Amino acid sequence: MIIEQPSKWLRWLYPSAIWRMNHEEKAVYLTFDDGPIPEATPWIIETLDKYDVKATFFMVGDNVRKYPKLYELIKSHGHQVGNHTYNHIGGLKHSYKYYLRNVLKADDYIHSNLFRPPHGWMRIDQYLYLRKKFTIIMWDLVTRDYSKRLNADDVFENVKTYTRSGSIITFHDSLRSIDKLKIALPQSLEWLKAQGYEFKIFDDDQQRSRHLK
Repeated sequence: MIIEQPSKWLRWLYPSAIWRMNHEEKAVYLTFDDGPIPEATPWIIETLDKYDVKATFFMVGDNVRKYPKLYELIKSHGHQVGNHTYNHIGGLKHSYKYYLRNVLKADDYIHSNLFRPPHGWMRIDQYLYLRKKFTIIMWDLVTRDYSKRLNADDVFENVKTYTRSGSIITFHDSLRSIDKLKIALPQSLEWLKAQGYEFKIFDDDQQRSRHLK
C-alpha cells in the first residue's frame, strides 16, 4: 500500500473491517506489522516500554514459529497480537482455499481474534469468510516506514500530517523499517504525547467472537 490514508472506496470494499476507532476520542492505536524478528522486535519493545506505550503486533506465523521467545516477549510486555498470515502472502495472488489455509495455519501459532491482510488487500470471497472468524483491522494511517523513497524525517512527517482522533497507525517490525524507526518512532511517540493523544490497544470487548455465524 503506497497511500498514507486509505481512500473512501477502499473502506467501502471491506465495510465490516475497522479502519479507524472512535472519532471523538483523542486516542491512537499503534500497530506493527510483519514481525517478530530479532533485528527489530526487541528494540521496538524496549522503546515502547520507555514511553509506557502499548501496541498491537500483526505477526507473520512463520516468524512466530522461528522466534517463539519474541512472541512471548511481546505478550509478556502487555502488547496485543494479531494474525498477518503465515507467509505474508497477498490474497489477490492466491486462491480462496490456499489463502485461508495460510491464515488458519498462522492462527495455530498466534491465537488471536484479530487479522490484518498483508498489503491491505483480499479477494471478496476471502474477506467474507475471514470476517466471520476474525475482527479485521486495517488502518487510518500507514507511515510508509518500509519505503526506500522515504527517510526517517518523512516517516515522522507522515505521523504529524495524518494522525487524527481514533487513528490506527501502522509501522513495521521489519528489516526494511528498523533503521528509520530508530529515529522516527521515538519522535512520533514524543509528538503524539505532546499533542495529548492516549495510546490504546484492541481489547477483548472490541474483538468479534470467533464463533460469530
